[in-house]
Amino acid sequence: NARGPVFKYGDNIDTDVIIPARYLNTQSAAELASHCMEDIDKSFVTRVKAGDIMVGGENFGCGSSREHAPVAIKRPAQLLIAKSFARIFYRNAINIGLPILECPAASEAIAEGDTVSIDFDTGVITDETNGQTFQAAPFPPFIQNIIAKGGLMNSLKD
Repeated sequence: NARGPVFKYGDNIDTDVIIPARYLNTQSAAELASHCMEDIDKSFVTRVKAGDIMVGGENFGCGSSREHAPVAIKRPAQLLIAKSFARIFYRNAINIGLPILECPAASEAIAEGDTVSIDFDTGVITDETNGQTFQAAPFPPFIQNIIAKGGLMNSLKD
């Protein structure tokens, strides 16, 4: 489960916006996170705190297939909600243990700064600021296991 304040972005946020290509020469999660969203929101990295939530529009994470983008997001944010995700971004996010939920109604209604809570078992998203609830498809148990263990490779160690 997750709970936190929201940072909201629009449609077609591509991987070069999430982490500009000039920083792709590092594998350091901390270094990538320190530049997350800087080309469209210079203050994001100074305002975001561990446990915050990102909300995006349609086609979030389009662009390159590198894992750098979800890695850059995972360090400061605990969850990502969007109308839809680029398929490779979705797969990479799950592979590194970043929970992401597709929910068009929540993406539309949730505003920047709202406090949102999510129940991963049921897929219920609650905007605690305005009282609205939304239903996303809950993660199946095997994906919950991947996320709980911090990513695909960690989930295979048992």
